[in-house]
Amino acid sequence: MNAHAPIEAIAAERFEIVDNDQRLAAIEPAWTALWRRGPGLVFQSHAWVEAWWRTVPGRERRQLRIGLIWRGEELAAILPLAIQQRQGLRFLEWAAIDCTDYPDLLLDPRCPTDAVKRLWQQLLAAGGFDLYFLNRLRPEAKFRAILDAPDGLRLAPNRRTERCSQVVGDWTAGSQWFDQHSKKTRQNYRRGVKALEESGELVFRLLPLDAPATPVLARLGEMKRQWLANSGRVSPLYDVGAPALPALVDVLARAGALRVFVLECNGETVAISVNFVQNGTLMAFLTSYDPSFERGSPGMVLLMDYVQWSIDQGLEAVDFLCGEEPFKEKFASRSTQLTSVMGPRTLKGRAAMLIDRLRHAWQARVAARNEATAATPADA
Repeated sequence: MNAHAPIEAIAAERFEIVDNDQRLAAIEPAWTALWRRGPGLVFQSHAWVEAWWRTVPGRERRQLRIGLIWRGEELAAILPLAIQQRQGLRFLEWAAIDCTDYPDLLLDPRCPTDAVKRLWQQLLAAGGFDLYFLNRLRPEAKFRAILDAPDGLRLAPNRRTERCSQVVGDWTAGSQWFDQHSKKTRQNYRRGVKALEESGELVFRLLPLDAPATPVLARLGEMKRQWLANSGRVSPLYDVGAPALPALVDVLARAGALRVFVLECNGETVAISVNFVQNGTLMAFLTSYDPSFERGSPGMVLLMDYVQWSIDQGLEAVDFLCGEEPFKEKFASRSTQLTSVMGPRTLKGRAAMLIDRLRHAWQARVAARNEATAATPADA
């Protein structure tokens, strides 16, 4: 048999939409087999989606809508989606998008584009939502390829974009990456180290892979809650006793991908970075620091330490994932735009999209007028 024959030449495809916990649990072996063949990121694994679904707050406002293409007893494609109600609308979006930086379709390379199109049509026909909004699409995403194929999906691009940042270069040692930064950046790092050392011995270390995660996550949550309070923000992910973060970190640990770095000052943890390694890349998932040590910039010191560690270990890149925080732009050597698609399913969805376009057009017009006014000489 030709290993690269289209799926239809091997077995006719069968479509399924998973919308309940029992069926989600039952498809785990087939899902994991496809994920390993992919290969997909941990974000596309059954374990990640299941951990999210089991612990996500507000389950009463959500529904699973996971599209499957079967070839006999094997899965050929998985489109992991869910419906969430917010702002009076029901959105069809990526499952686990709350905690997923790079969502995507899982796809057997033999699965034809036309089969994915028919799966999408079945998801649309099933209804239950007003709008679909699929965001954070990387240029190399499999779903992006389906969108761009000549016979692929024709989904309208949306104006909403995000950026992700990476450290990528041809350094052979972490010290080379450190030395290529400006004199000011190097001095800031050394000043931070010196300020922290005033409180005691400063130690950067990678936690053992078999170290229990509970203590470090408790400390991470404590620091995050303090930072959130100081910033006037809230996040249920870090609430005392919230189950989501431990569940997600456990997925990373069981996959053998978890890498937790800590910065300790006089035996006290002042900064933590929860990361994972896949495909030769260190991905910086969560980072926090103790605001009471802010004078020493422990978050910056820890970042520069784990980037150097990654290069010394022979990893190809460090990925800061989504977000346009200034520190990411400062230390990254590459930035990538993530795109999105959006479309209506109901009259209510069409009305919401129209209002959104009008609001955006008005805001752009006001901004342009303000910019023109600011550029006009005072005596004009």
